[in-house]
Amino acid sequence: MRKTMRSYLDFEKPVAELEAKIEELRAVQTEGGGEVQVEEEISRLEAKASQTLQELYQTLTPWQKTQVARHPQRPHCLDFVAAIIDDFVPLAGDRKFSDDDAIVGGFGRFRGESICVIGHEKGSTTETRLKHNFGMARPEGYRKAVRLMEMADRFDIPVLALVDTAGAYPGIDAEERGQAEAIARSTEACLNLGVPNVALVLGEGGSGGAIAIATANRVLMMEHAIYSVISPEGAASILWHDSTKAQEAATNMKITAQDLMRFGIIDTIVSEPMGGAHRDPRAAIEKAADTIAASFAELKSYDRDMIRKMRREKFLAIGRGKL
Repeated sequence: MRKTMRSYLDFEKPVAELEAKIEELRAVQTEGGGEVQVEEEISRLEAKASQTLQELYQTLTPWQKTQVARHPQRPHCLDFVAAIIDDFVPLAGDRKFSDDDAIVGGFGRFRGESICVIGHEKGSTTETRLKHNFGMARPEGYRKAVRLMEMADRFDIPVLALVDTAGAYPGIDAEERGQAEAIARSTEACLNLGVPNVALVLGEGGSGGAIAIATANRVLMMEHAIYSVISPEGAASILWHDSTKAQEAATNMKITAQDLMRFGIIDTIVSEPMGGAHRDPRAAIEKAADTIAASFAELKSYDRDMIRKMRREKFLAIGRGKL
């Protein structure tokens, strides 16, 4: 797991100030002098910082959740793969044009069982973000996903999708190579799988770029993730011709895990450590792994026809129920 200096969001300023004071006192304590008094003050400030953080995260607005979902230190796809997948063998290329680094995929073992993993990787440094195109896939990324899903289906291996993208790449080159068709084919491949598939929204689940690999028997979301047909900024630009109204758009779009659970669009919310997954990535990943394992266990007894039928009915039912 990568280690970097902690980054604070705008609304976390009160916590940032308290934790800065704690670090200053620890520096004084290291230099010596007034050790007992310093230790007492550190304990008092730590308790206050913890309480402040808890109060903030218990009342997050949809826009604040959007900020948390996009936090640069939030664990990404490759962090999950490194932590919970053993003997992972990545596969590259769509066998038609090239490889796309925004979508990573391959085969490995999850808690002793074979699994196919497909996910969006945003990158964690400037270099890797550029390499992975900030998690925005081109057509060859979705065609690679189709290739891996078809291979997994052939060998009766369950599929795990780790979703974290602002959306599919909207560039001219992507459109020239059939972006919409590639997304549609990937969504179709998800629906046609005879093996169980589980999708987990790690941070952002943006539009068709997300649904292309998230059309699963079980759709899980991290507690502070978002999942929507368009970004709040994009919606604000369309509705009000003013991207600064993104906060208002986020509130009205119902993009949080809690809203989507209420509407029946997702199946389970994975709780995060207090302060978000970026504060304790290891704990967040372990909790998610337990939920993923439970989801696959629920599906293990069904035959291929029932797996397909359940998945199709799940998505056909969206919007038909009482909201």
